[in-house]
Amino acid sequence: MSTSPDPSSTERPELPPVVYVPTTDEADPSTRRVLMHLVADGRTALYTYSALDRLRDHYLPDSSWILCDGTALQRIHDETPYDLLFVDVDPGLRDADEDAR
Repeated sequence: MSTSPDPSSTERPELPPVVYVPTTDEADPSTRRVLMHLVADGRTALYTYSALDRLRDHYLPDSSWILCDGTALQRIHDETPYDLLFVDVDPGLRDADEDAR
């Protein structure tokens, strides 16, 4: 029996009830902007994390963040569309950060 997702399936994976979303670091959380990234094929990606420790482990440890539910993610998409939504994925920023040193 296979436990891999069926690539031909159009069913979307279920999102956690809330996710942590990396943002800019303004002192007032209401003025922060969500950080999006271009991936290798030119699409825009929003990286989200199901727990704060996952954001710190996979993204950058000192990142500012906001907590979003599905409605907030839709509002973000409506205001600044993104092509991909990743949950608990490492965007490789630590490697780029270490190379810059």
